[in-house]
Order: sequence, then C-alpha cells, then structure tokens
Amino acid sequence: MSIAYSEYQHLKFDRPSPGVLLITINRPEKYNATDERLHWELSKIWLTIGDDPETRAIVITGAGKAFCAGGDLDMVKRNLEDYWGVLRTGQEALDIVNNMMNLEKPIISAINGVAVGAGLATALTADISIISDQARLSDGHTRLGVASGDHAVMLWPLMCGMAKAKYHLLLADFIDGPEAERIGLVSLCVRHEQLLDRALAVADTLSKGSQLSIRWTKRALNHWYKPVAPIFDLSVAMEMLNFVDEDAREGILSVKEKRGARFPSSERGTYQEAGWGSKNRILKLGE
Repeated sequence: MSIAYSEYQHLKFDRPSPGVLLITINRPEKYNATDERLHWELSKIWLTIGDDPETRAIVITGAGKAFCAGGDLDMVKRNLEDYWGVLRTGQEALDIVNNMMNLEKPIISAINGVAVGAGLATALTADISIISDQARLSDGHTRLGVASGDHAVMLWPLMCGMAKAKYHLLLADFIDGPEAERIGLVSLCVRHEQLLDRALAVADTLSKGSQLSIRWTKRALNHWYKPVAPIFDLSVAMEMLNFVDEDAREGILSVKEKRGARFPSSERGTYQEAGWGSKNRILKLGE
C-alpha cells in the first residue's frame, strides 16, 4: 500500500521538468541520517511512485552536505534494546532494495556527499548512480560491529568484483567519487557543481524516451540479481542478529565518543573461549 507524497515527513519532492520527480532526503541537520521514520519512508516511497502516472524518471539526492550518513545512532542504539525494532529495521532494509528494483521506472541517484548504510543502499541500488568528485561512500557495517547487510554483499561483487568487494566491505573504509567510478561501484563521477544538473539531464532524457523499452530493459537487467537474492536475505539476517552482540554496543559507543573501537570479540582468547567453530562448542550446545 502506498501513501500520498504529502504524508512523507523527511523526503522533499519537486518537479524540475515534466515526467521527472526530484526527491531530496531532508534531514540536513543530521546529515540526512535515517531515524525510524526516514528509514520507513525510504522503503515506501518507491511504491508511491509506482502508483504515480505523472512520474517517468526519478532523481534522488540529499539536502545540505550529505547524501545520507546512514542510520541515526540514536535509532541504532534503540535497536540494541528492541527486538521488534530490529526485525522492523531488517524488513525495511530488504524493502528499500527490493522496492527500488521492482519499480520499473528508472531511478538516478545524485550522490552529493557522504553516503553510508541505508543511504548507500539507496544510492547504489539506483539504476544510474552519479557521484560528486567531492563525495565519499562507505558500507560502514563492520566498523559498528555488525555484518554487512542492506545491499552490499548482493550488489558489490557484481559491480566491482569479489576481490574489491571483500576488501572494501571487510575494512569498511571510505571510497571517494573518482575511485568509486574507477572500480565500477557507480555509473559516473562528475564535478560537484555539475552533479545535480547532470542527474536531472539524464532523468529528462529517460522521461522522454520509449517508456516500455526502458522499463523492460531495467526489468531484464535486474534478473542478474535475482539468483543471488538469498545472499541478501542472509546478510540482513546476520546484521540484525549482531545487534544482540557486545561488539555492536562497543561499535556504537566508539562512534559517539569519536574513538577507535575496542571490540570484545577481538580480545585475546575471547572468540576461542566462546567455543565457536570447535567440537567443544557443539558439545556445549548439546548439554
């Protein structure tokens, strides 16, 4: 079920040209980080657009300096204590990606600044992704002590290859715009001042093109992802499961305190003492 554009609180809508809808993620005071409401809105907006006969192409960008700085830390912290909140967040993470892919109208992301977490999932699930040469992106999950969910383990190996995907997802380092283009994570990298104009020009061209051929080409191309969809489900489930672990608590605290994380699982002997991967662990579970 979709809702009206007027009911969205953190997404701003404009009509820069006929057939084109410009969406601006609009929490600039928080670098557009997703609280519970915005995370939900990013999962639902694609259903609303699907019911909108006036929109033929979409551009999504961020207000202010960021595209979207990932999950609001207060929301992430609340998830540590809220089982149903974690389940809801996990389902919405699946819905963001799946609803973007299932929307046959083309989506262009104009990545104007930092993109992390759910924001990065939105940016890179877009059919055409255009990044500013001043922007940076990071999957970021392992820095918080949770498995890489959202989108990356499904999309990145197909975009930039398994070797690059493993390197960047395990380290959770930041990638700048030119490097993201070089390794194939984004479609284009352009000068910052040209970003929105370029994205809108692409959307305008698509809105004036042959609609069925464009939409059916998108549909056909997205079948590349369908065989690996179970990987996406698994990654989101593992990420949500990590929220019961002490590492997630330390990861969130370290970000709030602006220091390096000291993950309990990396302390000498901790991982082995828990018995993971050993015969002792199997015996303990059976006792």
